[in-house]
Amino acid sequence: MLKTVLALLGAVAVLAAASPQKTAWGDPDLQGIWAQKYQIPLQRPGRDAGKPTLTAEEVKQREAERAQQAASAPKRGDRIAPRGTLEDLTGAYDIVFEADPIDTSRPIGPRTSLIVDPPDGRIPALTPAVQARMREMRAFMLALMQSVDACKRSQDIACFGVKPGPVSPRRNEPPPYYLAAQIMGDRVINRADGPEDFGLGERCLAGGLPNFGVQQIVQSPGAVSILYEGWQRVIPITNAPHLPSAVRQWHGDSRAHWEGSTLVVDVTNFTPKTDYQGSRENLHLVERFTRVDANNVEYAVTMDDKTTWEKSWTVKVEMARQGAKANAIYDEPRCHDGNIALKDMLIGARMDDKAFAERRGPDPATMCYLLCGTGNPEYARQRQEGRGGGAGPTPAGPAGPTR
Repeated sequence: MLKTVLALLGAVAVLAAASPQKTAWGDPDLQGIWAQKYQIPLQRPGRDAGKPTLTAEEVKQREAERAQQAASAPKRGDRIAPRGTLEDLTGAYDIVFEADPIDTSRPIGPRTSLIVDPPDGRIPALTPAVQARMREMRAFMLALMQSVDACKRSQDIACFGVKPGPVSPRRNEPPPYYLAAQIMGDRVINRADGPEDFGLGERCLAGGLPNFGVQQIVQSPGAVSILYEGWQRVIPITNAPHLPSAVRQWHGDSRAHWEGSTLVVDVTNFTPKTDYQGSRENLHLVERFTRVDANNVEYAVTMDDKTTWEKSWTVKVEMARQGAKANAIYDEPRCHDGNIALKDMLIGARMDDKAFAERRGPDPATMCYLLCGTGNPEYARQRQEGRGGGAGPTPAGPAGPTR
C-alpha cells in the first residue's frame, strides 16, 4: 500500500513539473523579468548564408573572435580627436556613458539570425515606394552635411557619402517626411532649429514595437501589462475589434487572446511618426509569448506590411529570466539626465546662431551636430553595423544626446 501511495505521489509530482505554470485565475503564467538569452544578429550575415545554426565549435570560435574585437576596439573615454576641437566635443557625453561598441554581455547563440522566416534569415526586400522615400530622405540629409567642415577632414560615420560643397539651399527646407527613422545613430539631420530636427531617441520617444529588449510581464484577470525600459503597455485579453483606423498611437493598438499556453497579441493602428525597418502606419504585428519552463520564455513576432516589404517576416527570441538585482537600473529610463539635454542642445544651437550673427563664431551650417568625431572610420563602421552581435536595429532603448 505504501509503495502504491509513493508511486502515485511521484507521478503527481512529475505531472505537476511538466504542466505549464498557471496564475491564480488559471491563465498561463508569463510573469517575470525577461531578457535576451543569447547574442544573435537580427539578420543572417553573409558569412553564414545558407547556414541557420552554428555548431558548438563554431560558437566557441565566434566567442574568441568577439573577445579579440572587444580587446582592440576603442574604449569609453578614449580621446579620438585633438583636445578642444569640435570633433572632440561632439559626442563627448556618449563616449563616457554609452556601452563599448563590442557587446560581450551575453553568450553568442546557436542560431545565425533572429529572423526565422524567410528561411534565408534576411528582411524581405523593400517595396519601390519605400526605397524611393529612403533615397529622398538620405539626399536631404546629405545636402545638410555637404558644408560641414569636419567632413572635409575625415570620413567619420556622419560623413559617409557626403560630397563637400557650399551651404545647401535646402538647409531651410522642412524635411520631405516626418523624421521618424534614425539614419545616423540618434540624429537624423544636421540641424537644430527645433526639437523636430532631432531623432526620436534624443526626444525620448524611441520606445516602441517590436521590442526585443528587457521586459517585465505582469498579469491580472483579463489583461497583461508589459514594462519596457521607459514605457509600458497594457494589453487587454478580449475579442473586441481594434480601434477605428483614424486613431493612431505610438505603440499601436493591442488585442490579445490565448491559444493554448501561448499569448497571441495582434497590434495595428501605428502612427506614421514611428518607423521600424521602413514600416510606418501600416505596420501589423502578431506577437506570441510562450512560457517554455520556469526560467525561459519564447517571444516570436511576425511583421507584415504590404506597403513596405514584399512579404511578411518572423523573428524568434529566446528570453531568460533575470533577477531583480540584475535589473537594478531597469526602472530608470536611460534617455538623458533630468530630461533637460534636448533643451540644452537647442539653447546651444541658438548660442551658435548668435555668435555667427555677431561674427564671433563659424556659420552653424559648417558645424557638425551628428556623430562627427565619435571614432575613427573603423570604429564608426562597427557602431553602424552593430558588429559583435545583438538584436540589430530596435526601437527599444532611448539613447543619450550626441551633441
